[in-house]
Amino acid sequence: MPHRLAALTLALVVSLPLPAFAFDRIVDGGTFTNLVTGRTLTRIGIRLQVEPDGDITGNGMGWPVSGAWTWRDGFFCRSLNWGGDDLGDDCQTVLQNGDRLRFVAERGGGQFADFRLR
Repeated sequence: MPHRLAALTLALVVSLPLPAFAFDRIVDGGTFTNLVTGRTLTRIGIRLQVEPDGDITGNGMGWPVSGAWTWRDGFFCRSLNWGGDDLGDDCQTVLQNGDRLRFVAERGGGQFADFRLR
């Protein structure tokens, strides 16, 4: 009997509609630039400005962040320095859902970080 109850519960949970958290991929550098120009990307303890001239500035967890970026072949390619540590280069997929941008490392195959546009 407990197995049947568990199976029924699982079936009900699986059949419930999931909330829509759809992100749309940004493939055009101009679209990305228009979104971030004059705004701040925020995440807990992180505030970054991604400037149209290719500069990245801000701070993360109390340490300065600096870097550079370009848009290449549909990806946000950046190099970063955080508090004196070189975080290296990475080309990232950028996804948007309203005022949220999701950056997915390794051309979309790695870990992701969500930022709010403020």
